[in-house]
Amino acid sequence: MTNVPKIRFKGFTNAWEQRKLGEIADIFDGTHQTPKYTDSGVKFVSVENIKNLTGTNKFISAEDYNSQFKNKADVGDIFMTRITAGVIGETAIVENNESLAYYVSLALIKLKDGMNSEFVNYCIDTDTFKHELNKRIIHTAFPKKINLSEVGKCEINYSNPDEQQKVGSFFHTLNSLIAANQQKVDGLKQVKSAYLQQMFPQTEERVPRVRFAGFNGDWEESRLGELLIKNSEKNTGQLISNVESVSNKFGFVKQAEYFEDRQIASKDTSNYYVIRKGAFAYNPSRINVGSIAVKKSDDTSIVSPLYVSFYTGDKLAETFLWNWFKTSAFEQERQFSTVGGVRDTLSYEALQDISILLPSSVEQVIIGNFFLALEEQIFAQSKLVNNLKALKTSYLQKMFI
Repeated sequence: MTNVPKIRFKGFTNAWEQRKLGEIADIFDGTHQTPKYTDSGVKFVSVENIKNLTGTNKFISAEDYNSQFKNKADVGDIFMTRITAGVIGETAIVENNESLAYYVSLALIKLKDGMNSEFVNYCIDTDTFKHELNKRIIHTAFPKKINLSEVGKCEINYSNPDEQQKVGSFFHTLNSLIAANQQKVDGLKQVKSAYLQQMFPQTEERVPRVRFAGFNGDWEESRLGELLIKNSEKNTGQLISNVESVSNKFGFVKQAEYFEDRQIASKDTSNYYVIRKGAFAYNPSRINVGSIAVKKSDDTSIVSPLYVSFYTGDKLAETFLWNWFKTSAFEQERQFSTVGGVRDTLSYEALQDISILLPSSVEQVIIGNFFLALEEQIFAQSKLVNNLKALKTSYLQKMFI
């Protein structure tokens, strides 16, 4: 049988129907007028808060809402981005009867009888429907846009109401699971951020506000130049081919995977620095956005000589320094030590002159291990979220047409 999904709930065998979105829904746009915002009133939504409709902090008056909006959003309606610098086709379902005003950048989709909001919402998220949208997007415009009339021309495959309900409910549950676990990730990151501020001394302080039991006394001030060892090992003979870059989000990343569309590394890599376990590397012109990494694995790699690379000496624990680089204390030192311009540049010489407060070696290791365990929790929770997202993507491909 044609026009059926690869995976279905038991008991459903009929072929799905295909219609244009405009045949199963009425589609409207919001106000074209520049809103006159007020301190309170009716919440105003646009592409910026499509994922949190009721979380907007913008309001218009009830008078403007009633005069400018003939077509008002009701529970079960779907908002979809249609004019944005981001993603065309991002959606959100209206889940309560709170009045919501909306801008022309959003399309309001009001489904007709027999159509399930959750089903259609996730159908719009499939590659099939995205392809329909992409054919009609005006890519030469900025921001990108799709005309309202073109939205309704996009074809959609759908089943009977009972199957729609089961499919929509399944993806709603899966999405809720993803959101709950993402919330755990965000919570762990907030905990880590709080501890970074509490377990390292603040400006003009000599001891942290939170400390492990058994440790006391002031931390001692040292210059990083007294504690770091410059990495001068080069890829002589070009024996190492594993070229990496430093990402402000992912740390060390393989260039071949990170820059799939172009060749970044030089053909001659003999001047590249060899990065072994425990080595730090940073981009002097991008450290202001967190472009620094430490090698935690045993896979030896090389990085461009544009990077600065170093190791910690015996008096400075690697994990302690790694987390200190994430504190406001380092950020203040960095800002003071960088050379201004289009990008703030922190040379190795300037890094050496930066002061750092240190506890005993034992306390450094304990602090570093504490944050290492916290990072491992964040990584494991993030991996779970990514696996759930991959599962959702797979099911979207197999449970829709």
